[in-house]
Amino acid sequence: MRRRAVAGLVTLILLFLAVVIVQLVAGDRLQARHAERAERLERARDANTAALQHMTDAETGIRGFQLTGRPLFLEPYDQGRVGAFTAFDEITGNTSDPDVLRLVAQERAAASQWLYAYATPIVNAGEADPDFPQTQRGKELFDELRAANAAVDRAVRAEQAGAAAGARTESRLAQLVFAGLGAVFLAVTLALAGWARRSLLAPLDQVRSTLHRLTVGDLGARAVPAGDPEMQAVAVSVNRLADEVERLLAADAARLVRADLRQAVAAAVRDSTDVTAGAVRVARLIGEALGADAVHGRISLDSAHGISACWPPDAPSLSPRTVRDVLAGVPGDVMAVPHVEGALAVPLGGDADCPPGLVCVVRREPGEWTAHERRLLAGAAREIEHAVRQQRLQHRQARLITELRVLDERKDAFVATVTHELRTPLTSILGYAETLADDDGELPPLHKRCVAAILRNAHRLHDTVSDLLLLDRSGASPGAGSVPVDLAAVAATVHAELEPVARSRGIGLTGDTAALWVNGDARRLEHLLRNLLGNAVKFTGTGGHVGYRVHADRDTAVVEVSDTGIGIPEADLPGLFTPFHRAANAMDQAVQGSGLGLAIVRTIVTEHGGTVEVDSKVGEGTTFTVRLSRAAVPGSS
Repeated sequence: MRRRAVAGLVTLILLFLAVVIVQLVAGDRLQARHAERAERLERARDANTAALQHMTDAETGIRGFQLTGRPLFLEPYDQGRVGAFTAFDEITGNTSDPDVLRLVAQERAAASQWLYAYATPIVNAGEADPDFPQTQRGKELFDELRAANAAVDRAVRAEQAGAAAGARTESRLAQLVFAGLGAVFLAVTLALAGWARRSLLAPLDQVRSTLHRLTVGDLGARAVPAGDPEMQAVAVSVNRLADEVERLLAADAARLVRADLRQAVAAAVRDSTDVTAGAVRVARLIGEALGADAVHGRISLDSAHGISACWPPDAPSLSPRTVRDVLAGVPGDVMAVPHVEGALAVPLGGDADCPPGLVCVVRREPGEWTAHERRLLAGAAREIEHAVRQQRLQHRQARLITELRVLDERKDAFVATVTHELRTPLTSILGYAETLADDDGELPPLHKRCVAAILRNAHRLHDTVSDLLLLDRSGASPGAGSVPVDLAAVAATVHAELEPVARSRGIGLTGDTAALWVNGDARRLEHLLRNLLGNAVKFTGTGGHVGYRVHADRDTAVVEVSDTGIGIPEADLPGLFTPFHRAANAMDQAVQGSGLGLAIVRTIVTEHGGTVEVDSKVGEGTTFTVRLSRAAVPGSS
């Protein structure tokens, strides 16, 4: 039956494809061919008309030249002569009818006769001669040309009519072929439908009815074999399926009981607060679910803490050799335990800090472990391994938090100690150095330079200590101590402070400010802008420019600081605001700095609830943009 069905289906498909191909491909090709031929013949007629027009233009030019002798009239003659023979070539290229080609040859000959027997002598004479003796002969030759042209036109029209008649004939033939294929397709379809009704539909309806009864719970329903041998085999298969369903339902009831126990094991693993007691409870649940006589488990929460569970408590423990054999297996794979009859185990994975573990069940009754029992044990082992992994993560997280807290406390103590120990000797160094620098005595030039270097570097060290203290005290917002601050005034103060430095280095420093008020700490905002402008001046070479702009963007006060300096490599941008971070090109060019300035900028901006952004290209410059929330102008209502 399958062969007959396949043969019938293939026949239908082939007939359908034949109809489609003939209809689409053959029909389209016929239509395209007819259209192409009609278009070519129409171009041939147009070319024939154009040839006569070109020859008429040439004849008009010859007459004008014959009457006036002016060479200007020879231009249409030359153009017409060339155009006419081009048109003859186009006619020849667009027709294949021998009669048309013969008449075109005659028309070409008539044109050549008129040209060489009449027109060429007039042109060669080179002067006007209305009484040229061949004038009448030229008229006769041109009339012959017109007659030949008309003959070509009639022949082309006749060819067009023949082509149209042929197209109609081919179209009717194609329609007959389409109709014949359609009739064959319909006949084959009806034949297959009748055969399918007798051999397929009736037996299938009985099978459907039997399956429906089975689905509504009538497990005693069976199909009566009928029809072709194949359909009888289907009915027999349905009856076997019904028998198998009864068997599987019985087995599934037992499987559901074991699956519930597996879920209970997973719940006990996840929800247990006492790890040791939970491990014993999990071992008991696994043993009851699998009908095992003993269950052994070992897990490690970290390198120092391990848990062993055994159910029942008086079960014989595993030998060291058995433990080694199990731990040598692949974690997560169920394996038979060597040298222990009726034992099944699953190794549990470990890591660098925690040794691996295991789950082992032992059953003394004879019989192999079933595939379902193996899957159940593997699932329980996965739940246990997942819970153990979570416990490890929690322990490591708690340990890491403790270590970070200790490190933070040590950092605070270190910064406090270092800054305290540095500020006292720095104060003495600055005091004595300033005394030496202010001394009007006779210090040698070398000593004066040394004192100036001491003062300069002592001030740098003092600023670094102050920056460390500022970073150490960061994290609290200005809060209740905030007052309205005019950013324009802050910018003007910093500008006046840095302008002499910029001028001494040959750098232009310009600013564009507007009166904008923010709530904050004026001293810290001044420190922020001093760091940004100071960096811009420091990293800009002679002849460069540093500019800043303070303006409003809706409810935001914006401070932009731009320079034309060395720029910042793209790889250094992510860590730019990290303490002690310095760009690679800054270190390559030995530009002095502690790497704390931008970290302080971010700290101050964060304290004021704002944001800071940077846009930089190496060799072109850098722009820092600070955005802060605007405040109302003091005294305004």
